[in-house]
Amino acid sequence: MFYSCAGSCAGLAARGSPAPPLPPLSPGEPGEEGSLEEQRAAPDGASPISSFFNGSGTKRLPQAIIIGVKKGGTRALLEFLRVHPDVRAVGAEPHFFDRNYERGLAWYRDLMPRTLEGQITMEKTPSYFVTKEAPARISSMSKGTKLIVVVRDPVTRAISDYTQTLSKKPDIPTFESLTFKNRTTGLIDTSWSAIQIGIYAKHLENWLLHFPIGQILFVSGERLISDPAGELGRVQDFLGLKRIITDKHFYFNKTKGFPCLKKAEGSSKPHCLGKTKGRTHPDIDQEVVQRLRDFYRPFNMKFYQMTGQDFGWD
Repeated sequence: MFYSCAGSCAGLAARGSPAPPLPPLSPGEPGEEGSLEEQRAAPDGASPISSFFNGSGTKRLPQAIIIGVKKGGTRALLEFLRVHPDVRAVGAEPHFFDRNYERGLAWYRDLMPRTLEGQITMEKTPSYFVTKEAPARISSMSKGTKLIVVVRDPVTRAISDYTQTLSKKPDIPTFESLTFKNRTTGLIDTSWSAIQIGIYAKHLENWLLHFPIGQILFVSGERLISDPAGELGRVQDFLGLKRIITDKHFYFNKTKGFPCLKKAEGSSKPHCLGKTKGRTHPDIDQEVVQRLRDFYRPFNMKFYQMTGQDFGWD
């Protein structure tokens, strides 16, 4: 019945008892992916089929978490994954393992959507990857938790991070001035979060103290744009899911410059990420860009060695 009622479940759900109210959203820090506006606009993770069963099922702690990175493509990955009938995910970023840990696991579990047997519960909070306490806390919840990290060229990521902040605070200093502690000597300011997040090898070392490398999947933010079905195939395999999300689910939006879903989860209409995604980056001094490439290169090489993947950022 679970699959055979696909064509009529939406109507059945509408005639049935109303779904239980969702827990209040946890506002994101200004400038982060998953702002309160985006969270409210995001679907609640329920497809027509799963909505029909919304009164049943169980709220479970997540078996898989997208832990990073900010401005890497985590929102796109989550929205793409939610097309899969066996994935249920909370739309808002819970920020449990970095900001709300004192609220306890019962509070965290209550944020999760209800799932049926065989479905996977997921969440995404990109700041976990750079939060020192997060690996031990997640391991304490479950050593078997599967972790997904979406990474992209750290220079492009830093510029994207800056662009997002600039859209909210137009009077901030220039990217170039924030990049250096001393521009004359060329000393990069690694205390600036936009720079620090991209030192992936350093952050990964912290996670490998608590999780084996095989329990972490590294998704290329670039390939998520150029070949979304290919990257989603890898993710579905990693999660032990049947490869349901394929090329037929995507079309490339030339205006936005990234792939969109032909049909959003729970809808018959095409769906692209919101206006806060795909912003035009400001022109950055090419000398500064090159300095950053030189700075990141050794960290990138180490990251390639640690993950066994060459992301081609040079």
